[in-house]
Amino acid sequence: MTCPHAHRTAGADTPGDPGGVIVLDPLVTDLEAESAALRAAGPLARVELPGGVRCYAVTRHAEARQLLTDARLVKDIDVWDAWQRGVIPLDWPLIGLANPGRSMLTADGEEHRRLRALVAQALTVRRVERLREGIEKLTNGLLDDLERRYEERSAQEPSGAVGPGVAQGTGSTQDPGVAQQPGGPVGPVDLKAEFAYPLPMGVVSELMGVDAADHPKLKSLFEMFFSTQTPPEEVPGMMADLGALFTRVVDAKRAAPGDDLTSALIAASEEGDRLTSEEIVNTLQLMIAAGHETTISLIVNAVVALSTHPEQREQVLKGEIPWENVIEETLRWSTPTSHVLIRFAAEDIAVGDAGAVLPRGEALIVSFGAIGRDERQHGPTAADFDATRTPNRHISFGHGPHVCPGAALSRLEASVALPALYARFPGLDLAVPAAELRNKPVVTQNDLFDLPVRLRA
Repeated sequence: MTCPHAHRTAGADTPGDPGGVIVLDPLVTDLEAESAALRAAGPLARVELPGGVRCYAVTRHAEARQLLTDARLVKDIDVWDAWQRGVIPLDWPLIGLANPGRSMLTADGEEHRRLRALVAQALTVRRVERLREGIEKLTNGLLDDLERRYEERSAQEPSGAVGPGVAQGTGSTQDPGVAQQPGGPVGPVDLKAEFAYPLPMGVVSELMGVDAADHPKLKSLFEMFFSTQTPPEEVPGMMADLGALFTRVVDAKRAAPGDDLTSALIAASEEGDRLTSEEIVNTLQLMIAAGHETTISLIVNAVVALSTHPEQREQVLKGEIPWENVIEETLRWSTPTSHVLIRFAAEDIAVGDAGAVLPRGEALIVSFGAIGRDERQHGPTAADFDATRTPNRHISFGHGPHVCPGAALSRLEASVALPALYARFPGLDLAVPAAELRNKPVVTQNDLFDLPVRLRA
């Protein structure tokens, strides 16, 4: 596929930037080409976000590590010159990511440590491991449902039927008169909707104390929250609805505390940790959003990677490559988070050793999609999926004091979900060519609309 929107515009408004501005594609038609263009632009690229908002992007591994530990790069939106001048509209579709309210996502220094502490304590590797049994139970329940539907459809369809003119698992044309072998796949099934979405949403909702009855509403609101295509006139209402839903959850936990992290945050605030109601609500929203979106993409992207690299999939299924390697290589090669919005330079910051400077008052995004395939870090095969890669030192969950506190939970969910999925359906494969999979118009997530697969028990 081509990337018609990942192009450069004239750089007249950017002195010293002869390469111009890279316009990020709001439809995300070719994230791989866009990421390559960002890397080619240098460690600090001038970019335009959907909605016409301009900022900088760090595109390489070493420079991202440098900036993510630089105290002069802050989260306070008031440092952003464009915000101060009123250039950023309040109905900008990405305003919820740039100005999401008071939480650890928008605080620095001691305030960040205070807001992050309780969440980090609840999500240590040791404590997360205690969630394994519940994750296994939810995973097996979802796979039981998939297997039951598979058996029902298998009984109704001719053995091995794959649909007219479609070869199993490849999406290639095939003579419809050629009989399929018994035991062939029945499908297709949207694995994202049936498995990759409900698993992490169920896990993080139980962790935070959010009722399953709220899942449909949350799904709808978060799709609007992350999308570049949300009409500006709908943005304020969507933000208000999210705030109202999570405020209702917090109020319910105040009245009837449970064994969940939201109740723990409320109790801690009442015992002297000084979390305000706004901070609790925003932390809950942040945890639910990040706690399911990243893991959905990790599971989906791992399935796509294995399906498009069948020789490595066979090695994994034979036990020659551990699942941990698959997860880490997926995080690097097809990182769940394509860009993280948004931080601000409190001073001029020299970036790298090539003379690049992030000017004071400018905004920065971290382009993890580009960074994951940086040849300076991962060598000449950085563009290749290689589950045997070692060492594999990526920063897809961030770096330094702002590394994602839910990284251990996401890794655990994937380490349970993927082996269990392939143990049930070792012949699982894509139902369409990988080139036909559709990216969602989400500038922050490497996400698909759906994942049509064919199952083989």
